Amino acid sequence: MNRDNNDTASLLSIRHLSSEYTSRNYGLFGKKHIKKVLHDINLDIYPGEIFGLVGESGCGKTTLARCILNLTAYQGDIFLDGKNYASRLERARLVQMVFQDPGASLNPVKKIGWLLEEPLVIHRMGTPEERAALVDETLTRVGLDPSYKKRRVTELSGGQKQRICIGRALILKPKLLIADEAVSALDVSVGAQILNLFRDLHESLGLSVLFISHNMNAVEYLCDRVAVMQDGKLSPPAPV
Repeated sequence: MNRDNNDTASLLSIRHLSSEYTSRNYGLFGKKHIKKVLHDINLDIYPGEIFGLVGESGCGKTTLARCILNLTAYQGDIFLDGKNYASRLERARLVQMVFQDPGASLNPVKKIGWLLEEPLVIHRMGTPEERAALVDETLTRVGLDPSYKKRRVTELSGGQKQRICIGRALILKPKLLIADEAVSALDVSVGAQILNLFRDLHESLGLSVLFISHNMNAVEYLCDRVAVMQDGKLSPPAPV
């Protein structure tokens, strides 16, 4: 996918974004230290695009993802579908995230059906019957059958847990999915299946994906364009 001509409006547009962390040595009364994590980031992701973001650990990739979700404070502007949403809840309808460790992302006490339905309840979407039907549809979409809604997280393999995390991210029907090292905790064969799932979802739903990884082979297989982050600074994106 060639986006060099800028003939399509951006789905995600980031302008002059910076972020910093504050820490104190020796507790509350210690000297305040401010560490700049992101430096003047500018980025556009277009509808239907899979965009790769690579860089070594600690360079700021996950911080950028958290800023997009409004989970981390930042300076600058983030536009989704042309609007600068201040509310986390509003952003959640447009952008969702799949995290690296699926086991840590899921409540082990609850059943899968409850975990998938929870976002719909929070956003007051649909009747109980409509939500139940959407849970079944989502399980099928991520390669599991509806019977999985009666299982608990502890009964699933790593790959199945990640499919549930992807399904939970998809159930609100966002326009952008952020996958933060979503296959790095899986073995090679299962990781390849999850990569294929991302590609299938992209093709069937027209889903845009920000794919964060340190695995260049996965990025080359999946992504349309890629940018490299180093020490909180972003290189100009280039076609894969």
